[in-house]
Amino acid sequence: MTPHTAMVLAAGLGKRMAPITDSMPKPLVKVAGKSLIDWGLDSLVDAGVRRAVVNVHYLADQLEEHLAGRLSPTIEISDEREQLLDSAGGIIKALSRIGSEPFFVLNADTFWTDGDKPNLVLLSEGWDDANMDILLMIAHMDQAVGREGGGDFSMSSAGQLRRLKPGEESPYIYAGAAIIHPRIFANAPSGKISLNRYFDEAIAADRLFGQSMDGIWLTVGTPGAIEEADAAIAKQGIHG
Repeated sequence: MTPHTAMVLAAGLGKRMAPITDSMPKPLVKVAGKSLIDWGLDSLVDAGVRRAVVNVHYLADQLEEHLAGRLSPTIEISDEREQLLDSAGGIIKALSRIGSEPFFVLNADTFWTDGDKPNLVLLSEGWDDANMDILLMIAHMDQAVGREGGGDFSMSSAGQLRRLKPGEESPYIYAGAAIIHPRIFANAPSGKISLNRYFDEAIAADRLFGQSMDGIWLTVGTPGAIEEADAAIAKQGIHG
C-alpha cells in the first residue's frame, strides 16, 4: 500500500534559522542547491505520490509562488495565514483535502538520502493497517546530520515505539516522515494541536510503530547547519 496523498507541514516560523528566515520561509532555504521543501516533494514523486497538500502561514506568498512552479506532485495549499495551527492542527484543517485513506506526512525542514529503495517506499511496505495507526520513519543516531540531543523513542524488535523513560537513552530518532491513518482524527477539535498528542494516544493503544530508514537523515535547524548538510550531501555524491 503506497499512499497517493501527502501532507507537507510547511507553516512554521523557522525562528532558529534567523536571520535567513527574516525574509524567507524556512522551507525555501537551500541545501546543496535545492530548497528544503523540494527535497521532500521530490522524495514523494520518487515514491509515486501524486498529490501533496502543503500548509502555509509565515511569508506564505513566497511559498505559494515557489510551489506554483512545480509540475509534480500536484500541490494543494491549506491556508493558515490567520492562525498557525501546529502539526496536528494543520492536518485536521486539511482533512477534507487529504481524504479517508492513509497518507504521508512530511516535515518541510528535514530530508534524507535513499539507499537501494526510496525510504518512502520502505515506509509504505512497512505499513500494517490492521495493527498500526501511525508508522514513523526512524533514523539511527549514526545516520543523522545536524541532530542535537539524543533519541526520541525506544523501539522493539517488532518496530513498536515507546516514549523514553527518565534517564533512558535511545539511538532512534523520528526522521520527519510518517504514514498516518486519518481515523485517528475522528471527532478531533479544531485549533492548535501537536502531533505528539496523537503519538501518545497511539502508544497507549499499542499502535505506534517505526520503520528504520536507509541512507542519511539531515536536519537543518540553524544557519550554521547548512554548511554541514551541504558537505554531507557532497560526500554522498548527490546533486540537488
